[in-house]
Amino acid sequence: MLGSYVTIFKTPGALRFSFAGFIGRMPISMEGLSLIFFIVAKTHKYSIAGAMTAMASIVVAIASPIWSRLADQFGQRKILLLVAPVRIILVIVLILAVDHNAPKWSWFLLVMIAEIPAINVGGLVRRRWIHVLERRGDDHSKDPDAARDLINTAYSYEALMDEIVFIFGPLIATACATLISPPAGLIAAMIFLGIGLPILALQTSSEPPAVPKNKVDPHPAVIRNRTIQAIILPATFIGGFFGAVSLTVVGFAEYHNAAKRTGLLLAIWALGSATSAVINGAIKWRTTYAKRFLIALVVLLLFSTPFIFARNIPMMAAALFINGLAISPLIVTAYGVAETAVPASQITEALAWVIAGMPLGGALASAITGVVIDHYGATTGLLIPTLFLCGSLLTVLPYRNSWRLLLNNH
Repeated sequence: MLGSYVTIFKTPGALRFSFAGFIGRMPISMEGLSLIFFIVAKTHKYSIAGAMTAMASIVVAIASPIWSRLADQFGQRKILLLVAPVRIILVIVLILAVDHNAPKWSWFLLVMIAEIPAINVGGLVRRRWIHVLERRGDDHSKDPDAARDLINTAYSYEALMDEIVFIFGPLIATACATLISPPAGLIAAMIFLGIGLPILALQTSSEPPAVPKNKVDPHPAVIRNRTIQAIILPATFIGGFFGAVSLTVVGFAEYHNAAKRTGLLLAIWALGSATSAVINGAIKWRTTYAKRFLIALVVLLLFSTPFIFARNIPMMAAALFINGLAISPLIVTAYGVAETAVPASQITEALAWVIAGMPLGGALASAITGVVIDHYGATTGLLIPTLFLCGSLLTVLPYRNSWRLLLNNH
């Protein structure tokens, strides 16, 4: 059952670049939570923390696909070595401004600037997997499904790595913010980034070749691709769901005088997703990515209903684990739909667009959830995640023709 994992692990250089990517993307599970802890500690207002997180998410959604496009055109190494030091410096400037009580309008400006160098490390790593697995050429010519099975396994493995990131990241961020100092979580996140991105950049043997833009006959912009659009819209609301859950868990834990358990609760959520990631990668699927995406979306909605009934920390922990079981299959299939919809020269950008929609939804959800928690309490805030998932299902309707083609052709 786990033979596919053995195969991908034997691919030369694979575990090295995957581990570097794992370290480099630890900040994705730490920055938002650390920022919330930091701002709430300074202002005692979730609305400000939510609004700042929203602003950061909007910038990430815009900047990440641009950096991914540049990585496709100029190579990952050049882009990674550029963004890493710039991002670290800008986050340090933000921390100093907040810590020294600079005007609040400057906080919003600085958090926007600090997120400009944000790059989708997970997309870069997944692009490397495609490159090295296609280069293997084992039995792919004899069995066309073999390469696709291995890529599905690699995607699932990276989903597992994502969940490990979201297990340990919140724990580290919470410990740093509550036991050391409020901004310590952000500092720890930048340390991970400063280690992981340069190591990934220096691994040139697994780097996909740069494909300079053809100025005579360039490929159409990725965002114009109807299939990519059909994924971005529901992914935007899924991001809103993630953002709403994260902020609500912080408020819920504080309401129950258990702020130090915030990281543990989010880790349990990620553990549920990690469990399903391992299982998903071991299965040789014969259904289309599109069908599996739509099924996973419905399952995630169903597995979100326990949130509504959570009334204490143990109930919330159980609800988070159950919900997490539906997350990895959804993300894996979203990547799969996007990756197969574009030429090789645009894969990194396409993968970035899938994730880019999520911060946009997270931005809206953070702002709404922060206000709801401030005015109506964390228990009422538990309704927001489910509402965003309902919205995600509705967004499939404008692209029903695209989904019909995906279900029939892939």
